[in-house]
Amino acid sequence: MNLWVMRGFLLCSVVGLPLSGWAQDSTVDKAREALGQQAEDEDSSRQLEEVFQAAEKNYSLQRKGSHALTYSFDYSFTGDQRLDLSIRGGGIQNVDVVPSATHNFTNAFSYDFGLKDNLTVGVRLPLIVKYDTQDELSLYDMGDVSATARWQPIAYVPGKVSPTLFATVTSKTGTSPYEIDVDEQLSSGSGFYTVAGGLSASKVLDPVVVFGSLSLSYNIPEEGLNQVRGARVLEEVEPGFGASGSAGFAYSLSYDISLSISAQLSYSDETVLSFRNGTEAVAQDQMTGFLSMSLGTRISDTTIINTSLGIGLTEDAPDFSVGVSLPINISGLKD
Repeated sequence: MNLWVMRGFLLCSVVGLPLSGWAQDSTVDKAREALGQQAEDEDSSRQLEEVFQAAEKNYSLQRKGSHALTYSFDYSFTGDQRLDLSIRGGGIQNVDVVPSATHNFTNAFSYDFGLKDNLTVGVRLPLIVKYDTQDELSLYDMGDVSATARWQPIAYVPGKVSPTLFATVTSKTGTSPYEIDVDEQLSSGSGFYTVAGGLSASKVLDPVVVFGSLSLSYNIPEEGLNQVRGARVLEEVEPGFGASGSAGFAYSLSYDISLSISAQLSYSDETVLSFRNGTEAVAQDQMTGFLSMSLGTRISDTTIINTSLGIGLTEDAPDFSVGVSLPINISGLKD
C-alpha cells in the first residue's frame, strides 16, 4: 500500500486483515485461538499477529481512537525499446532501435486513524523522484494524494472468512501528463481524479492467512486542457474505468519473521484523447499482471520492517520493483 502497491498499491490496495495488533481485544483473543496458541503463550501470540499484520499492512484495521504513521520507499524500473524511424520521399531511410529506461522512486507517508473498531480512515502522501535515462529527463515532485476508508461489516469469527469493504478517492495533486511539454518534462501523477471501491476477504488457516480482493475504479474525465501534442492541441481526456483483482497468502516462519506472496491482475479501459480540431486519438486498453513477495522482520518489540520484491508479469507492467516500509513511532500519536 498500497500495493499501494503500490501501494501503493498502491496499489496499488486497501483492505483489512483481522490479525491486526490494533484490533479490538475480543478480536485479538479470537485470532490467538485460531492460530492455535495456548493461554500461557499470550506474548508470543501477539507478536505472531503483529508479524502477520506487518507482512500485509493493507489488511489491517485500527482500534477506535488509535493512530498509525508509516513510511515506505519503493523503486521500480521500466525498460523498453523504441523504434527511431527516418522517412523521406515516402520510404524508410533509417531504422534504429533505441533502448529506454525509466527509474521511479517513491517516498510515501501513510496515516491511519480508527474512527471505530471496524472503521478506519487514512491518507497517503507520495513524494516522487523520476529519471528517464534515454531523454535525460528528471522530476522531483509530489504525487497523487489519496484518502481511503476501510470497513469490516461483521466481527471476525475464527475459521470463517472475514470480509472488508473499502473505498478510495485519489486526487490529481501530482504533475499531470496532460499539462506538460511531453518532450521536455515528466509527470508524477495521473492527471485526473479517481474513485475506487471494492471488497476484500481473508481467512486464518493456521499458520497461514489467505487473502484476496476485487475492486473497480472510475477515472473522472478531464476537460479544459490546452496541451500541444505535435500539430494538435489536446482539450479533453476520457480515461474510462479500471478493474483489479489480487490473491495471496502470508505464512509465519517464526514469531519474528513472516513471508507474504501475492499476485495482482489489473485492467485499464481505453483512453480517448479529444483535440481542438475535432479529431480523436484512442490509447488501447491494457492488462497488467504483477507478482509480489514480502518479508516481515521484527527488529524490536515495537518495530517490524517489511521488505518486498515485485516482478512484472505482462508487457505493460514495470519490469521489477523493490520496497521497504516501517512504522514511525511518534509519542504524540500513541494511545
